[in-house]
Amino acid sequence: MPSTRSLTSRAAGRLPSPRTPICPDSGIPAGSVPLPGFAPRTTLAGVSIVLPCFNEEANVADAIRNAASAAAMSSEDYEIIVVDDGSTDETAAIAGDFVRADSRVRLILHVHNRGYGEALRSGIGVARMEWVLLTDADLQFDLRELEDFVTMTPGHDLLAGYRILRKDTIRRRLAATAWNRLVRALFRLPVRDVDCAFKLIRRELLQRCDLSARGAMISTDVIVRCRAEGARICEIGVHHRERVAGAESGGSPRVVLRAFRELAGLYRPLRRLAQGTREGA
Repeated sequence: MPSTRSLTSRAAGRLPSPRTPICPDSGIPAGSVPLPGFAPRTTLAGVSIVLPCFNEEANVADAIRNAASAAAMSSEDYEIIVVDDGSTDETAAIAGDFVRADSRVRLILHVHNRGYGEALRSGIGVARMEWVLLTDADLQFDLRELEDFVTMTPGHDLLAGYRILRKDTIRRRLAATAWNRLVRALFRLPVRDVDCAFKLIRRELLQRCDLSARGAMISTDVIVRCRAEGARICEIGVHHRERVAGAESGGSPRVVLRAFRELAGLYRPLRRLAQGTREGA
């Protein structure tokens, strides 16, 4: 395990000796949690919110506004990185209006659709703040819940959300359950909801990870490689909403087939990393 790095979040006041509970299901210590009655204001020094988009013209404006509101509540500085992954609608044009109005909003354009993983990697690659929030632009999360994550950043490097009462279609929930069980078993992942699009991660940790997934395997790729780098992980529940506009693509046969192809291609290197993590624990 690497030595403890300096914390990038700042908490006001000094606390008594904290209790250290265990995150449900994962068995990972949840870190320092103040005793009841103490609620210090904790903020991040800076956060980059990465919003991958593919044909999200109906959602992208509110997604940017929500991200800005959540970041302003939880961080001293922030940037919002919209990654348009080859959209054929007005997603890029709408995001461009925000870029021109606010220097904290940035836009990355993929000429062609390259996949969810490629979109996240592009956003991670240009992030400048000390923390990175990986999420989606489909408005299925209330990004103001970032505040709950911030309070847990002392002592953690990766804070992974898990969806409370997931609001997707039955077919997609069944597929997601099967996929989660598969990758958790293959790589001994200590999280219950691998693909939840609400992950807060230290940027310097992400920069050490040689991410290679191009599609849906990106979430597994992130967690396995972060663990191999000694990341201290905790899970936090986040509320989930129904998608009210735009079309979901995560459960399409083409995306599912691509995910299994990626799993086959990445199995050996990720398995070796996962085994090395267990042996070194």
